[in-house]
Amino acid sequence: MRYRVRTPEGELDYASLGDLQQAYVQGLVEPHDEVLEEGGSLWRKAESLPVLVRARSSAPKPRARSQALAVSVGVLLATVALVLMWQEAGLFLMLAIALLVGVLMRVTLKAFRRPPPF
Repeated sequence: MRYRVRTPEGELDYASLGDLQQAYVQGLVEPHDEVLEEGGSLWRKAESLPVLVRARSSAPKPRARSQALAVSVGVLLATVALVLMWQEAGLFLMLAIALLVGVLMRVTLKAFRRPPPF
């Protein structure tokens, strides 16, 4: 069954519900865009279609792993800094702390720039 989507820029046609779901997950179809099912006469907001909302919420988050990896590296660097502090290795300690600060700044800025969830 075909679907038509009305956006502020114009209209798009999708051959199936699966294609429409994929476009919604990728952000090509926004929640406030209107959707018309083939043979229907009622335009509905995309966010009012449960199948689309479920598709977006269950879609894998591509950056979730990179954030966890950055936090893990930060914890590792903090551990190295503590070990070096225990051994009083001044130069290596400063290097480890500088790397730790860099990783934590990166994590914080990425979290701050992330768009709010829908």
